[in-house]
Amino acid sequence: CKDRYIFGINSIFAEIFSEKMLQPVKEKIILGIDPGTNLMGYGLLHIKDNKAQMIAMGVIELSKYTSHYLRLGKIFERITSIIDSYHPDEVAIEAPFFGKNVQSMLKLGRAQGVAIAAAIERDIPITEYEPRKIKVAITGNGAASKEQVAGMLMRMLKIPAEDMHVQMDATDALGVAYCHYLQMRIPQAQSNNKVSSWKDFVNKNKDRVATPLQSKPSRPGIK
Repeated sequence: CKDRYIFGINSIFAEIFSEKMLQPVKEKIILGIDPGTNLMGYGLLHIKDNKAQMIAMGVIELSKYTSHYLRLGKIFERITSIIDSYHPDEVAIEAPFFGKNVQSMLKLGRAQGVAIAAAIERDIPITEYEPRKIKVAITGNGAASKEQVAGMLMRMLKIPAEDMHVQMDATDALGVAYCHYLQMRIPQAQSNNKVSSWKDFVNKNKDRVATPLQSKPSRPGIK
């Protein structure tokens, strides 16, 4: 269908763009976190030779703890343990989305804050990404489903199908880490040269746009 066609074109463009035009990234490990109060996803990528490879992904089960404060304590404990086990160089975390339920938003913000505190405790740089930006970076579509994000990660990271049988919170977290990797590869000059329209692009990139052929003047007597 049309949506699948557009999704495929965007994905192919993203792959070509990342290989041909992006700057290199030093070897490092990125920890991606998808905050949650019932399930908190995490995913780790190893970046080497400008290629990303999955190290691990999973979820932190929190629903069995009845106290919200106990859940926050477990989040800090588990994130700290993951950091100590894999020694990530940077942490990327999804920013909470805006919802109608204020209490749920408050709890989600607390969960994210505790995860951030765990990274700060280990002196690790942290970057936040909006959910839509993560989806655009991976699929080219800001309204992509969790299944589409997981499918693209499986393809781009060459993850075996049997390793993808996990909760979507885990693949979402891996997506945050991969989004961060792609953002690091965008040249600074290019990231600061955003355009708002095709006309704006032409004005800023005149050397990259072909000039239309001018029509030859007609000879007298010929219409």
